[in-house]
Amino acid sequence: MDGRTTDPGSTLTPRALRRLVEAMPKAELHLHLDGALLPATALDLARTRGVDAPRDFAGMAAVLVAPMPCRDQDQLLDAFDLPVALLQDADALSRVTRELVGLEAAEGVRYAEIRWAPALHTDRGMALADGIAAVCDGAAAGAAETGVVVRLICTAMRSHEPEANVRLAEVAARFRDRGLTGFDLAGREERYPDAAAHRRAFEAARVGGLRITLHAGEWGGADQVRRALALDPERIAHGPGTIDDPALVAELRARGVVLDLTPTSNWQAGIVPSVAEHPLARLHRAGVRVTLSTDDPTVSDVRLTDEYENAVGRIGLTAAELWAIDRLALDVAFADPDDLAPLRGAFDAWASGIPELAPA
Repeated sequence: MDGRTTDPGSTLTPRALRRLVEAMPKAELHLHLDGALLPATALDLARTRGVDAPRDFAGMAAVLVAPMPCRDQDQLLDAFDLPVALLQDADALSRVTRELVGLEAAEGVRYAEIRWAPALHTDRGMALADGIAAVCDGAAAGAAETGVVVRLICTAMRSHEPEANVRLAEVAARFRDRGLTGFDLAGREERYPDAAAHRRAFEAARVGGLRITLHAGEWGGADQVRRALALDPERIAHGPGTIDDPALVAELRARGVVLDLTPTSNWQAGIVPSVAEHPLARLHRAGVRVTLSTDDPTVSDVRLTDEYENAVGRIGLTAAELWAIDRLALDVAFADPDDLAPLRGAFDAWASGIPELAPA
């Protein structure tokens, strides 16, 4: 993709940078369950559920990983068709959620927010509440095994009827005490650009105690991010095109709205010309609050450690800036303060003895 450099703000070599980001405790806020399905698990689910799919590892991996890059967002989203078809029962949803928490732990993630669209997993008759309960069960099991603190975000789809998304928000809010703390909107923006059509769903989510994020700017650039602000979200998933609109940069900064950015996925979807040209560093330096995630580890064939390494080696953050972005994630996470306080203390204690992470 791009040439690799070392941290311009320190003497870190590429090898030292890799060691640092591997050891760094991490928080990941933008992570899709169906975009993280392991090929081996997919093979087993296809065999046991009778789903038409490749029957060997290489073939399955080729289907689950989207083209690099895709021609547009639509082609990227096509890669989710098979995972959704495989995740149509409670056992499958619980299993894959539990596995994903384990994968996050292996990346040094201490806090993770996993999002998924429950309504997409009802094609074989599973009730919304049963599917949500299964993901809650899998997250709890994974957390117990690994120590990762996990919270869940329910994603509504732009293509679904507004009334159906209101109902989804109402059902999701019943699981607030089981770790489901956020409400999201995602889908094909070019076909369904108006997120405000689902305003009542967001209102229902707020009434139920859920915190608000939504996808914007995988198509349509800064204008789509501006549309998203009409719903008063705390965070926006994606939105790298914000950098092209100085007034929007200033508005995000003033309102404290966070962009949960995913450089590899954004390049793959054709939003940015390369990982190196992603505006992560420019947005951070302009005072916009940003976090860094993978989005879809399998679909984008990337792990969080790789994304952190790229942020310094390709995009040009300093190690201290990367740490500030990582640490910010705990301040904007959709979890209760009492749950986050021990993590904040542990993160700060880890960083205290590492000179490269001190602010300039």
